[in-house]
Amino acid sequence: MLTRWVNRFLTNLTVYKVATRPYPFSLMTLEEYIPGTFEYDPSTKELIPDIPERPKKIDTYTSWDSLSDRTYSSRHLRPEPEFNRDPALPTPEDLSDLFRKQDGQTILSEKSTLLFPYWAQWFTDGFLRTDRRNRLKNTSNHLIDLAPVYGLNRKTTHLLRKFEGGKLKSQWINNEEYPLFVYEDAKNNIFKKEFEGLYKPLNQELNQPKELKEKMFAMGVERANVQIGYVMLNVICLREHNRICDQLMKACPSWDDERLFQTARNILIVTIMKIVIEDYVNHITPYHFNVILDPQAFPNEKWYRQNWMSIEFNFVYRWHSSLPETIQYNGAPIGTKETLWNNQLILDSDIGTLLQETSAQPASKIGLFNTPDFLIEPAEVPTIELSRKVQLASYNDYREAYQFPRVTQFDQITGNPRTQERLQQLYGDVNKVELYVGLFAEDTPSNSLLGPLATRVIAIDALTHVLTSPLLAENVYNEHTFSPVGWKIIHETKTLSDLVNRNVSSKGNISFYL
Repeated sequence: MLTRWVNRFLTNLTVYKVATRPYPFSLMTLEEYIPGTFEYDPSTKELIPDIPERPKKIDTYTSWDSLSDRTYSSRHLRPEPEFNRDPALPTPEDLSDLFRKQDGQTILSEKSTLLFPYWAQWFTDGFLRTDRRNRLKNTSNHLIDLAPVYGLNRKTTHLLRKFEGGKLKSQWINNEEYPLFVYEDAKNNIFKKEFEGLYKPLNQELNQPKELKEKMFAMGVERANVQIGYVMLNVICLREHNRICDQLMKACPSWDDERLFQTARNILIVTIMKIVIEDYVNHITPYHFNVILDPQAFPNEKWYRQNWMSIEFNFVYRWHSSLPETIQYNGAPIGTKETLWNNQLILDSDIGTLLQETSAQPASKIGLFNTPDFLIEPAEVPTIELSRKVQLASYNDYREAYQFPRVTQFDQITGNPRTQERLQQLYGDVNKVELYVGLFAEDTPSNSLLGPLATRVIAIDALTHVLTSPLLAENVYNEHTFSPVGWKIIHETKTLSDLVNRNVSSKGNISFYL
């Protein structure tokens, strides 16, 4: 009982540091409506307003659409157009120097292994999804539903299903289970017929050599083949889904394919959420008490509201600096850039060995002056540009909203003299520091991965978005929903190591460290 009470106390202590969902504002754009003339349409016998195309503007007040249209990302604070129009703000290109490594030196993390950023990218890519056609929109359903494994909608899920025994389509290579390859004709960018419409490939994928595209797997989202860490975790989940199906078939022989698939999917989603709380979140937070997944302890909290991913949550998760320039692969250094879109690296080894090697090497420290060069222009610069497009409030405004005191001097953000000097040169006034820069300029306290503001943003949104899952609702989170077999799997899983060890060929129980 004491553990449950402390868990609830610490969770609420964190979550109630900021206003709870629903938020009054979103990134929704509105067309400016100006009454004009009307034209008569003889075919419909209706008057059609003759409204010329108007430039769109950011929604600066609460509307029914901004409260209900979840195709747009939400936002914690209202837009601040004047702050972002200040001509004295440094250019995104000038600010990119804040992220560039000093003398090419990588600062390594003292707490996290390389498995940590692999997991973070894979996990968040299912719900922090920017629409390529409109960066104000999110293409997910805002739920933790393992879209990289199962797809973004029912149609793509069907393309990935085997429709036999509840399983996902797979193949066996060197006695290891993998998804099927997606390309029929890699040279001409033609998918296999069974995967037509699975996703629209990114240009980065289409521009890869034919030999690499031939090894790309059919998975749920367009970025699923982007990097070997992402691919390995997706493959582990495919194996776990199919493994669960085998167990369910033995325990429930009367179940048909549909019930086996849906139950296995639910079990895996909750298993991942349990790992997120009990392994991943505990790794991020500096608490000496480990929080646990105990959804029934929060039945009446005012933060228990529908999930809606925010632009701030999206920005705080842009941990481009956590990837080192080089990693160890099969005992030898290899450039991280070479691990992009390169599944052959996995097929030439095995996932158990690679994940073990991954968790034996440190990640890079999250913060300024530590982003690999190949990510500066395609990642850091566009993020700063987007922050101004969506008119985010200042770093100081967000500190105040999250119950931190506003800073009045640059040395209150960081004790690093060089960082203070660059911030002073670029901004001149501490009140002009932007959120994205401030988040990663902050000093990292002992036993933490991030600065205080970033840690609080992560903890609040991570906890509330997991705990409000419909699978954790009072009348759903029970043995009847998941079956006795599934209920046991969920409760026996506490760490990523538990999941990986069930699905790799390595002998013995190996610890895979975040």
